[in-house]
Amino acid sequence: MESDIRDTPADEYWSEFEHKWTALLSYRYLGKVSSVLDNAPEGTTMPLRHDMRNAAGGIMAAPLCIAAPESGGMADDLFVPNPIIASMQILDDARDVAKVAVLSETIHLGRTMGFSRSRVVDDADHDRVIALSTGMGVSLGPTPPGFEKVDNPPIDVVDSPSMPPLHQVFGASKRDDGSWTLPELQLEFASPDAALHLGPIHIVLETAANDLAADHAGTDQLQIESWQVMFVARGKVGPFRATGEAFDGGQGRVGVRLSLHDEGNSDRVTSTGSGVYRRLG
Repeated sequence: MESDIRDTPADEYWSEFEHKWTALLSYRYLGKVSSVLDNAPEGTTMPLRHDMRNAAGGIMAAPLCIAAPESGGMADDLFVPNPIIASMQILDDARDVAKVAVLSETIHLGRTMGFSRSRVVDDADHDRVIALSTGMGVSLGPTPPGFEKVDNPPIDVVDSPSMPPLHQVFGASKRDDGSWTLPELQLEFASPDAALHLGPIHIVLETAANDLAADHAGTDQLQIESWQVMFVARGKVGPFRATGEAFDGGQGRVGVRLSLHDEGNSDRVTSTGSGVYRRLG
């Protein structure tokens, strides 16, 4: 079992946070940098690589949701944040975009709940909007004083058409019954409060959604246009199993909805997701 940072003594809190933050793969592997928590240039950016694209070459939703996590403006320097809802609408499949910038706005920040939204844009042309995201989060508690930005450089990942898919890097695998799973909780995939992080949640749910949509449509030439995840409960044990179903939509669209279960915690539903895909060609 991973340790919950809320149980850490105040004088050890920020050293433990740095340990957990630099171990977490979600941001470092995808190359996201943010000047809020990281010793990094002003702003939030993330490269777009081959492993962030679908079978048709368009952008996937999960990487964009990791770039813009929408925790309601509750950053880890002042809060122990927990996302509740993340919603992403993709306007541009970003085929020729090398890097995105995230322009975030806190709509309202209360004592225990916050609401935020972002524009995800081409870093080379901020007038080119790739996606719009909104979300809300809650605070699991305050942090002690003394935060200092963390040296958390991205992992040097070489982009190429032959690089492993994101689900493989994040430990997701497909069982014989067709369901996609994540392994038991481990440090690289856990948030500081010792719960399954939003990064692997988005990745395994979208991987399962892609399979369901392609099977239903009879083709993998699809582009996701809308994606929403509700973080229902903290994923504490694992393995985590994704289940779902696909539906016909009008005008060449396919809808998918999913649930993520914590098999080590009475098969409790920890997250739900839904997506809308558009057939290409």
